[in-house]
Amino acid sequence: MRVKQFFLSTLKEAPADAEIVSHSLMIRAGLTRRLAGGIYTWMPLGLRVVRKVEAIVREEMNRAGAVELFMPAVQPGELWEESGRWQKYGPELLRLKDRHDRDFCIGPTHEEVITDIARRELRSYRQLPVHFYQIQTKFRDEIRPRFGVMRGREFLMKDGYSFHADYADLQREYRNMYDTYTRIFSRLGLKYRAVAADTGSIGGTGSHEFHVLADSGEDAIAFCPDSEYAANVELAEALAPETPRAPPTVPLQKVPTPGKTRCEDVAELLGVPLALTVKAIAVVHDDEFTLLLLRGDHELNEVKTQKLPGLDPFRFATETEIEQTLNCGAGYIGPVTVHERVRVIADLSVAVMSDFVCGANEAGYHLTGVNFGRDLSIPVLVADIRKVVAGDRSPDGKGKLEIVRGIEVGHIFQLRTRYSESMGATFLDENGKKRVFEMGCYGIGVTRIVGAAIEQNHDERGIIFPEPIAPFQVALVPMGYARNARIREAADTIHDELTAMGIEVLLDDRDERPGVMFADMELVGIPHRIVIGERGLKDGTVEYQGRRDKMATRVTLGDAAAVLRSKLPC
Repeated sequence: MRVKQFFLSTLKEAPADAEIVSHSLMIRAGLTRRLAGGIYTWMPLGLRVVRKVEAIVREEMNRAGAVELFMPAVQPGELWEESGRWQKYGPELLRLKDRHDRDFCIGPTHEEVITDIARRELRSYRQLPVHFYQIQTKFRDEIRPRFGVMRGREFLMKDGYSFHADYADLQREYRNMYDTYTRIFSRLGLKYRAVAADTGSIGGTGSHEFHVLADSGEDAIAFCPDSEYAANVELAEALAPETPRAPPTVPLQKVPTPGKTRCEDVAELLGVPLALTVKAIAVVHDDEFTLLLLRGDHELNEVKTQKLPGLDPFRFATETEIEQTLNCGAGYIGPVTVHERVRVIADLSVAVMSDFVCGANEAGYHLTGVNFGRDLSIPVLVADIRKVVAGDRSPDGKGKLEIVRGIEVGHIFQLRTRYSESMGATFLDENGKKRVFEMGCYGIGVTRIVGAAIEQNHDERGIIFPEPIAPFQVALVPMGYARNARIREAADTIHDELTAMGIEVLLDDRDERPGVMFADMELVGIPHRIVIGERGLKDGTVEYQGRRDKMATRVTLGDAAAVLRSKLPC
């Protein structure tokens, strides 16, 4: 391919709204162009990358026994009413009406559509198991689209759905998809981790996310370097401390803490460790007021907390509700002397604390030397409600946890009967009895992978694409192609030889300065580059340089194609 026959449109400056590296580089390299908030056109260069991701995903899904189909992007609202998600999904679901005033939506996902297909087409256990998948455009009306394609509103996704006669077979396919996703992300050339995860709005039981590791990732992942344990921080279990609660050693005292509403400020004022303070978080469920107790240096895990009895769902109490219930403003509230109608839930780490500091339920005051059993009752419910931190014991007992950042690019779920029950999707078993399908759901963010790959692979000069998804494998940069017949002949010869070998090569035949061509080829992230210059040709050589190499090396003109062939993956 020659640049003049292709379309290359690069920019020197990053867009003003670019918040992360991938967004900036994708615009500058001409991979995408913004049409509206969270909606992008994939330009020819970027589309080549997307198609390569698609190809790997499709090959591995077919290899795993899945069958491809293609479902409509526009879906009848009545299907979503059946599943109970028409209202529950929220404002991210883009709703519309047709000319007959019937409700439709632009699909953010396709559980309802595929379940409708199953209940119409799959009648007998003899037709099971079956796994359908598609690669198709989705739309989620994000309240604040950002980070380019990483959190856009319109995106390309591979979504697959499996149907089974029993749970054991669903578990088999779930393991099959876990292994398939592992092959996919390995073939894409990405550093990633599979982590146990929450099922979120999709529903169901077991769930794993696949994260591309990158410092810019929105998700925190807890993992143990000494074992296979890995989980999203939202789900990772925080074990109870191994040491029991010590007996009281100091009396209860009320101390002035004017203007100190944060645990950090209180600890500094009193000269005590932050881990000796307890913060109380007021929440409400069905008009029931609850205090959640956390150590001052810990953060509330809302996902785990919401799964507790009587807290699904909960919301944070308003200032007015706190004042009415505790006669005090937020920042000074605590569990001592609260009314019996206030429910108190303590984190596992709080339950073993003694001589701790907490709010006095009086503006400008905190209590020190607080102890369970002496100054307040032991909470009826003690549970894991905090986020894990680096250094916590691994739940599998095999070491300490570390925290890394990740970008979610894949997610697999055991849906079980969440949709088949609500939508009446049944089959006849071997005894002629009606049963609902066991279902699995498996998604990969195809366009998101492109952004995630760039977040993980870039430098100050631009993108460094992993070889399996690079738009071209080789960049040919001739110095003076339009003006020097010998250089043009050498460039054309190498181009034709590489093309004949099945190697994707981009020949920069523009009449541009060398600096511009070098900068563009480095910016777009092509893994290998051959530079053809007049001085080198006099010696019968050209320069080879890998995108990650610091220095170029000289190879003979006649060996250039063979050298490149040896450096490319088989």
